[in-house]
Amino acid sequence: MRSDIDIEYFKTKLEEELELVENELNSVGRKNPTNKKDWEAEPADMNIESADSNEVADNMEEFEGNTAVLKELEIRYNNIKDALDKIEKGEYGLCEVCGEEIEEERLIANPAARTCKKHME
Repeated sequence: MRSDIDIEYFKTKLEEELELVENELNSVGRKNPTNKKDWEAEPADMNIESADSNEVADNMEEFEGNTAVLKELEIRYNNIKDALDKIEKGEYGLCEVCGEEIEEERLIANPAARTCKKHME
């Protein structure tokens, strides 16, 4: 476990961000009932009987937009959960590529960072 950073500070930040991301995920999607680690976009309300072609197109566009947003939020959600797991295992703050310590300023900017600056994607 790294002793040069305030682990409790980062744990609190991650827990706060997790709650925000979960709220955002719930606004555009729902947990997959068959896989609780997976999220899926809310299907558009498709009342085909009364919908005209423009309404159907708008609903499809909204669903596609929700899918794109959900994908980014799900990645963020999983990164936060991974960071919290690393805290519990005493592995937080280490680069997944080289094993070196992730710079504190990078962790401050992104507490769920998985790599050091050298190995940023």
